[in-house]
Amino acid sequence: MFNGFISINKPASITAHDCVSRLRKLLKQKKIGHGGTLDPMATGVLPIAVGNATRLLRFLPEGKAYVAKIRFGLVTNTDDITGEVISDRPCPTLTLTEIQKFLPSFQGKITQRPPAFSAIQVNGKRLYDLARRGEITLDDVPMREVEITEIRILNWAEGEYPELDVAIACGSGTYIRSIARDLGEKLGCGATLSGLVRTYSNGFDLDSSLTFDQVEELLRSHSLEVLAPDHGLHFLPMVTLDENKTKLWCMGQAITIPDNFSNLGAENIYLRMCDPNQNFLGVSEVVEAAMQPIVVLHPIN
Repeated sequence: MFNGFISINKPASITAHDCVSRLRKLLKQKKIGHGGTLDPMATGVLPIAVGNATRLLRFLPEGKAYVAKIRFGLVTNTDDITGEVISDRPCPTLTLTEIQKFLPSFQGKITQRPPAFSAIQVNGKRLYDLARRGEITLDDVPMREVEITEIRILNWAEGEYPELDVAIACGSGTYIRSIARDLGEKLGCGATLSGLVRTYSNGFDLDSSLTFDQVEELLRSHSLEVLAPDHGLHFLPMVTLDENKTKLWCMGQAITIPDNFSNLGAENIYLRMCDPNQNFLGVSEVVEAAMQPIVVLHPIN
């Protein structure tokens, strides 16, 4: 029985839910969940929680990073290359200098309209279901505020349908497809997302991610090791309890915050709890001057 995290390097053409289903079969465990959706076209980092670690998914840190390829001259109904082409205007004279004028407007806190074909729910219904049935258009999709901390040019390829490679670091909820679409609109030629790799997500990066082939090989050799349950939680302040307080906390009792933690900032709502041997116990919520257990991974019987 595995308990911890696996960072999967998601292949193209399958959903995050497909990845979870595949791992359930490989690991022969039902209790598995993912840490954020990734479009079927996209590849890259998909954090997967296994066993008791599924209870920790909501505590993972914010932040994602991508390498995106944007193709100019094409507009699709899904805002990526897999969709139906609704505008086809070759733009061989488009220059990188023109693009550089508009890229700064996509940094910082901005408002964007998510794609009509997205997993966002409106009145309890997924937008992609409504879009497929023709019950919603892009103009009907509500705007939302997102934060983009970096957008950096990696490569520029000229042609009838020139392509731009960019590195993007952003907060959760940001749609890279929307950035491609909106950049094309600003330039007057249209654009769509033609490639996307997620290189970082919620505390996990591409270097520590495994392909399904690698997972299968490690299972065959009985050498698969999952990442520790607190792998993505090291940004949370850690409190080490003595033996007596460990027992009390694991039985659900709130513990007074130690004096050296009395100046916790307002952002420190949650704490990572450890026993005297630095074994991870779970997560506390700061309630007034006490540490209230909310996820206990090792209860005392």
